[in-house]
Amino acid sequence: MTDLTDVTPDDLVHLLRCVELAREALEAGDEPFGSVLVGPDGDVLHEDRNRTSGGDQTLHPELELARWAAANVAPGLRPGCTVYTSGEHCPMCSAGHAWVGLGRIVFAASTEQLTSWRQLWGMPDGPVAPLPINVVAPELPVAGPAIELADELRELHLRASTR
Repeated sequence: MTDLTDVTPDDLVHLLRCVELAREALEAGDEPFGSVLVGPDGDVLHEDRNRTSGGDQTLHPELELARWAAANVAPGLRPGCTVYTSGEHCPMCSAGHAWVGLGRIVFAASTEQLTSWRQLWGMPDGPVAPLPINVVAPELPVAGPAIELADELRELHLRASTR
């Protein structure tokens, strides 16, 4: 039996889609983040990418998936859903995920990785503390990072840092 904290080959399929969405976000002028919501039966329910370039810094895909789930997924099914994301949830998104009652989170790049890359490139700290998901929502099952995707994600974030 697979531990919920392991990134499985099936998880990688969804994480690869998240990276595609992150690339789409970057090409549209947004920060490179993408997320996919998968139901308990394994079907993709919804997906989104970062949409913050218009000035609303709360338009993260992870929070948008939580909002979508609140409106479209029965409360009893939400704990069986998985959110896949290119980057570990920020505190705002972690809280939204927990409040809506979604289940497992699987991320490709960790907050620690993203923070170290930004520091390496001389970028300023963001306005919110870079806390891991389980500091904000301790009961959520979390898996990641996916080492296989680190180089590609680092490249997307480097491209974003030079704009």
